[in-house]
Amino acid sequence: MSNFIEIRDLKVEATTDSGRRVEIIKGVSLDVAEGEIVALIGESGSGKTTIALTLMGHTRAGCRISGGSVSVGGKDMVRLSEKQRAKVRGTEVAYVPQSAAAALNPATSIMDQVIEVTRIHQLMSPDDARARAVELFRALSLPEPETIGSRYPHQVSGGQLQRLAAAMALIGDPTLVIFDEPTTALDVTTQIEVLRAFKSVMKKGGISGVYVSHDLAVVAQIADRIVVLKGGETQETGTTEEILNNAKHPYTRELLAAFEPKPRGAAGPAEPATAPLLRIEDLVAGYGQRQADGLPLVRAVEHVSLKVEKGRNLGIIGESGCGKSTLARTIAGILPAAVGKIVFDGTELRRSARERSRDQLREMQIVFQYADTALNPAKSVEEILDRPLVFYHGMDRKMRNARIDQLLDMVRLPRNLRHHRPGELSGGQKQRVNFARALAADPKLILCDEITSALDTVVAAAVIDLLKELQRELGLSYIFISHDLSVVEAICDEIVVMYGGRKVEEITSSTVKTPQHPYSQLLFSSVPTLDPAWLEGLQQDPELVRAYCRH
Repeated sequence: MSNFIEIRDLKVEATTDSGRRVEIIKGVSLDVAEGEIVALIGESGSGKTTIALTLMGHTRAGCRISGGSVSVGGKDMVRLSEKQRAKVRGTEVAYVPQSAAAALNPATSIMDQVIEVTRIHQLMSPDDARARAVELFRALSLPEPETIGSRYPHQVSGGQLQRLAAAMALIGDPTLVIFDEPTTALDVTTQIEVLRAFKSVMKKGGISGVYVSHDLAVVAQIADRIVVLKGGETQETGTTEEILNNAKHPYTRELLAAFEPKPRGAAGPAEPATAPLLRIEDLVAGYGQRQADGLPLVRAVEHVSLKVEKGRNLGIIGESGCGKSTLARTIAGILPAAVGKIVFDGTELRRSARERSRDQLREMQIVFQYADTALNPAKSVEEILDRPLVFYHGMDRKMRNARIDQLLDMVRLPRNLRHHRPGELSGGQKQRVNFARALAADPKLILCDEITSALDTVVAAAVIDLLKELQRELGLSYIFISHDLSVVEAICDEIVVMYGGRKVEEITSSTVKTPQHPYSQLLFSSVPTLDPAWLEGLQQDPELVRAYCRH
């Protein structure tokens, strides 16, 4: 089998804000055979996407290809003119982005966007293009393939959008498709359908693929070979089975070890004869105007009750839109509940955070999913941590300086980062600052809302280890909201499963492998493993899939 892609000694430079040039891809070489799917895997900053973009002769702003060759179907993309590259993009080489929602035009119908490339390159008549689009919708297992094209992006689900982005990429009959983390933002149940559709279309069409990801389990299901990258250099290359079962390089083994954090196991019993730290009863919350019955127009949380014992952790899992983040915001008082009771440390709390005492606010903190949007980009780490120390504790400057050093030590960050702004930190460092800010209040309970979902596997595993250490040192309790079952297993004693705004089941860490509710069974069975045969062998009750999966 001949190579369709040949990258030789590829080098890419980036220009820093100070004007200094830094080599970010350092002599990478790799091949992709005709009809083969090769995965590029590694942490953020490893060069995965940068290498993938060079296959279209493209680099991000501030970067340039400084050396080497990138041959795609016999064409050196580095040496082609921009006009020649434009002819290749969309016809011979196509790209599926991480977020189709961000890539699609909300004001243009889906069909018009999918067939646009055929108009630009004059590949076929509009009628033929629409017929071809419907064929692709059907091949990608999209619902109502004849009519879905008349909708707009906001009228379809996230999983459907990703498959529509794939249809847009495939309509020009490319010989290479680049997938840039296309399932990262999807729920596990949705992810399965998208992966199945991608794999089926690629294999049937004999299309070559480059799949960019940091999720080894996803890569295991779709890739023929894996290239492991770190710091712009190749660490290891091999077949999927070789990499997963017989990794040679220490970094590859580190990635594999971080994929499945060690389960928390059976925790000790809750403190005897004490009230729960948190108890919520019959909570209802949502958005929109209040109706005649006093309830909001859109109810995201429906009559949920749960409790958290002192020194123990509760996980809340479920697909996007199930109400888990809304529940966290309601407990914190950011979104006042419409109905129900929140009792914290023996005291019933007012529903709105504005009506709670300073001590009640201090003792319950929330850490949000995206540190980028949670941290003020104009403030230094020192200023960010300063504020809760003044607000909750009234510390003077000398005490605050000493406490900031302690907080940075606690979250395992160098003290000299106190003068840096968030934009100068990595994703993992920003999330640690986010967590340090919560710790500055001296809380009893921390609500963690998907705090590892935007992090790479290795970084996320390190954050989980940190949370465990801090719990042992400070006696904290956590509510951990996630759609990643392995993360929840690693830190939680009890797990609540939510669907459609309701609690459908509560299980303990010891019974997590044997859920009773049909939706819990579907959710847990949908979590990919490192077995390359997992997706092919997966058998799920179609009635359950129809009942609970909104693809």
